[in-house]
Amino acid sequence: MTIIVEPLDLGGSGPRVAIKDTIDVAGTATRASSQALEDAPLAVRHAEVVSHLLAAGARLTAKVGLHELAFGTTGINRHTGTAANPRFPGRIPGGSSSGSAAAVAAGLVDFSLGTDTGGSVRVPACCCGVFGLKPTFGRVSRQGVMPASSSLDCVGPFAASLPMLVRAMAMIDPTFVPAQVPAKARIGVLRVTAEVGIHKAVQGALSASGLPLGNVELKHFGAAYEAGMVVINRETFQACGHLLETGKVGSDIAGRLAAAGQTHDAALAEAEAVRQRFTEEVDQALARYDVLALPTMPDFPLRLEEASDTRAVLGMTSLVRPFNLSGHPALSIPLGSEAGLPVGLQLVGAKGADEKLLAVAERLLLNLYGGNGGSND
Repeated sequence: MTIIVEPLDLGGSGPRVAIKDTIDVAGTATRASSQALEDAPLAVRHAEVVSHLLAAGARLTAKVGLHELAFGTTGINRHTGTAANPRFPGRIPGGSSSGSAAAVAAGLVDFSLGTDTGGSVRVPACCCGVFGLKPTFGRVSRQGVMPASSSLDCVGPFAASLPMLVRAMAMIDPTFVPAQVPAKARIGVLRVTAEVGIHKAVQGALSASGLPLGNVELKHFGAAYEAGMVVINRETFQACGHLLETGKVGSDIAGRLAAAGQTHDAALAEAEAVRQRFTEEVDQALARYDVLALPTMPDFPLRLEEASDTRAVLGMTSLVRPFNLSGHPALSIPLGSEAGLPVGLQLVGAKGADEKLLAVAERLLLNLYGGNGGSND
């Protein structure tokens, strides 16, 4: 399994943690699983989230691989190798935080950290059958995280159970105080397009939870998905476009990165206008409901051989990327399906209400499974 790219042995006797190789650890190079960064200098200081982890007693055991330059959703990487999907062999691990999700699914660590610019925590969490959280934008420090500047990217945790995910948030965000699990919560169910088996699993879980449900339609959802890609393209090219000059960027990434450099200012301005409209729309929906619910992915994870066709993966982030644009916290909860393939239930909360989002998720899981702490094992 090509999960670990650099073993570490730092910290105390607390939870074992792996971190995505876009996060600085002093004395190691941050290479983002790219040959173009093979000669990257050693980091002189820890990323702030790493300092928080060490201060909280965590033990850092590894840096893990990713989709090259965090610019992809399958996790396939021909330079460092593709992380195996431990729970669903032969399926993609998802990306870009592929190694982070796989490390948790394989039981190598208690939790891991990834980053999410357009679904890069939630998609691999779904593919590998674990929990993954994209916090509110700006909630968790990005100091010492690649790219240095982003209006979308968030550092977020993966874990095999919800209680461990809550513990991870408390360790990486000193302001995070777990909320009391509510007796009830009102859930707004978004109307979206997804494969029949996925809708069946998600709707089945929501109905079985016994929590009050209502229907929500976000008319700017599709536009937010497209606008998010415009912003990702501009910001990724600004951060990584210079690496094309090395001639060492993988061919699949190089082509997309070069195209990203053609993003026009007018398109970016329109994307920012969509960001404002969609954010207001989500805020209004969350004034009526405690959380919003929808699938994490519209289709089951592809088989590895299918994912080599870039056209086949275009829609993988259609249900997650909009919430990067708006900045709302979003959680992927692992569910099973009749096909025996992974499904993610995505819950979205109000900005800054990450604690409430996780508490509502705990209520839903307690109603579904009883007192097993929301574990998917």
